[in-house]
Amino acid sequence: MSTTTPSPKTDGPVSAAYTALVARGVLTGDPAQQAAARLLDGVASGLEGGQHSGFLARLIERPEPIRGLYLFGEVGRGKTMLMDLFFANVAIKQKLRVHFHEFMDEIHAGIAAFRKRAKAKGDDSDPVEAVVKPIVKSGLVLLCLDEFHVHDITNAMLLYRLFDRLFAAGVTLVATSNVAPDGLYKDGLNRELFVPFIKLLKERTLVAALPAAQDFRRLKFAGQDVYFVGTGAAARDAMDRLWLRITGGEPGAPTSFESTGRQIAVPLTALGAARFGFGDLCEKPLGSRDFVRLSHQFDSIIIDDVPQMDRTRSDAAKRFILLIDTLYDRGVKLGASFAVPLEQLASDDKTAFEFRRTLSRLIEMQSEDYLAQGLRATGSGEVSA
Repeated sequence: MSTTTPSPKTDGPVSAAYTALVARGVLTGDPAQQAAARLLDGVASGLEGGQHSGFLARLIERPEPIRGLYLFGEVGRGKTMLMDLFFANVAIKQKLRVHFHEFMDEIHAGIAAFRKRAKAKGDDSDPVEAVVKPIVKSGLVLLCLDEFHVHDITNAMLLYRLFDRLFAAGVTLVATSNVAPDGLYKDGLNRELFVPFIKLLKERTLVAALPAAQDFRRLKFAGQDVYFVGTGAAARDAMDRLWLRITGGEPGAPTSFESTGRQIAVPLTALGAARFGFGDLCEKPLGSRDFVRLSHQFDSIIIDDVPQMDRTRSDAAKRFILLIDTLYDRGVKLGASFAVPLEQLASDDKTAFEFRRTLSRLIEMQSEDYLAQGLRATGSGEVSA
């Protein structure tokens, strides 16, 4: 099936949103980012042109797919920010945005569940087809995947079968990555079996580099004190100043994100950053999967009013330890206000023992070296988009 390659636009929704941020002083205009915004405008225009409709209509009409975009470039050059603008401003409802590895985890879970049911029924149907079918039935038109990278052989061997079906159903892919398609699964086992997917990816997406001039993520934190010790108005004012620094002056707005079938409230978010009170994250029934999802949603997090951890806060202390471990492993930037100095956060012997690694990580997370790093692919140690 052929694809329609949208032409770059100069007045589309992504360019308009980008220009508005520059005009407000939130961003400094960058020619490479502006060019990428125009490419995303082209995809948005094609999707909004009425060429896609519901599941039944798509079966009858078999619309010509809209070619997507694969945007790659070095850490901190604005790929995620542009994806934010694109996803928020493309005027279609049948869209999904998710981190690449979370998407693949869901696909693998669906395949495992199908195989379990199929074994009991003696069903020898294709599990990939079975997993794709409900996605197509949902009417999905646009799939946005953040941080597309492939190291696991299981994913490598699955991707062609999966995306061949998705593309055939008219799904458009927009993805961000640190590497060009030819760099995916580099030196991987049986890589020759992965090459057909690279060919398919190039056919169904326009591949574009983002050679922006600066590491914008690093500039957010350059020369900043990211921790404040104290309470009350002074702490709030310090965190307000840090928040406006990393969001370019944007006050932010409430939102939520989905995790394990429920919505997690985010009091404030803007330009890839999120702001929470300690109670929002550590005094609610959140767990490891929620914090991993959080770390994939945002590159910077501010936490207000972290208290001293005594025996009455043992559950909150355990969540705080898990949260910091997750943010550290991912490379998320942290700003926080603490009621007491870091070495006094744990006020009883049991909590203090469990806190040793957390204290070490908190100290490192305010260092220039840590703040200059990009995000890491969780569990792999690789710097990511």
